[in-house]
Amino acid sequence: MSGTLFVVATPIGNLEDLSPRARQTLADVDLIAAEDTRHTGRLLSHFSIKTPQFALHDHNEDQVVDGLISDILEGKSVALVSDAGTPLISDPGYRLVATAHSRGIRVVPVAGASAATVALSAAGLPTDRYCFEGFLPAKQKARKDRLAELRSETRTIVLYESVHRIRDCMADLCDEFGVNRNAFVGRELTKMHEQCVQATLSELLRQLDDGTIVAKGEFVIIVTGTDDEPTSSLDIDRLLIELADRLPGKEVAKLVARVTGESRNFLYERILALKGDK
Repeated sequence: MSGTLFVVATPIGNLEDLSPRARQTLADVDLIAAEDTRHTGRLLSHFSIKTPQFALHDHNEDQVVDGLISDILEGKSVALVSDAGTPLISDPGYRLVATAHSRGIRVVPVAGASAATVALSAAGLPTDRYCFEGFLPAKQKARKDRLAELRSETRTIVLYESVHRIRDCMADLCDEFGVNRNAFVGRELTKMHEQCVQATLSELLRQLDDGTIVAKGEFVIIVTGTDDEPTSSLDIDRLLIELADRLPGKEVAKLVARVTGESRNFLYERILALKGDK
């Protein structure tokens, strides 16, 4: 009989957030597939757990999944963990879990912390509908293009960001979403130097610049969705037709994207379609 794959959430900072069920699971399985065995080793040592570990991360997942699946099919139980939080939420493990399902292996989630939901619970912003975007592109142009596509999103938006890009990301959010959009920054959540700040995007940028929000640690950014009424498709089509007679198509797409919040690629494809119809 095949074993089981347990997907185990681990603390995002405070080790005492590891649930009793997660502790027992990590102690009982035959093997722990860890994003960083050194990092997980400290967690296991804290709770005197002796289970062997195996490294599974972004750079080796393709190579090690088949071996782990074979171990599970032979009867071993494996726990998948990331460095912090719930595996697969901007962390490795997708291919392992997907392959386990395809091979008929039982997959059991062991619930626990996730930085996204922890931040949402403390943000004081709408949580009835939200979308998770994880990490935005590292390069500014790609990041601003993605934010332009999100400008018309009506749901609350959840982002992760590194300390190295938090200031640039906040500046880009001000440029693309407007300085008055309400937002939240969660820094070092559940840790000793935790900060939770709700303000407008411009105020959050000011606090990053003056050091009120300290540029250290890990960040979650939550931004309220827009409450603007969407521009009708007829208005966009008419605007595209008028401008495309006077400007190159890519320039038109760029300008109209900034006005309407629509995707630049979508608008350019729409221009080509309208020209074809014409």
